[in-house]
Amino acid sequence: MPKGNWREFAEFAQNNNFLENPSIQNKTDRTVRVQRTRGGKAGKTVTVIKGLDLTVSEAKMLLKQLKTICGTGGTLKEGIMELQGDQVKTSMEFLAKEGFSPRQSGG
Repeated sequence: MPKGNWREFAEFAQNNNFLENPSIQNKTDRTVRVQRTRGGKAGKTVTVIKGLDLTVSEAKMLLKQLKTICGTGGTLKEGIMELQGDQVKTSMEFLAKEGFSPRQSGG
C-alpha cells in the first residue's frame, strides 16, 4: 500500500455542515423553568430544572457545574435536573450566565 494517499478525513474538512443543525434552538429561545418542590420527596425541598433540551453529555456537564456552584447533590432524570435543597436563585443566576433565559415557576 503506498504511503501518503490516505484520505479518510479529507471530506470531513469540506463537509462539516452537519455540525450546524438548524433544528437545534438557540439557548435564549428555550423555555427553561426552575421550580422549588417537595412533592414525592419525603418532605425534602428539591429544585427542579426543566426545558433545557440538551444532549445527555451536555446536561451532565451542566449539572456537574451547578452542583459545584450550589454545593449540593443532584441528579438527571429523563432530561429533568434535580438539585437538593432550595437552589432556585443560585441556579437561575448560573443559567442566565450560561446564556439561557430561565423563569421561576411555582412559589
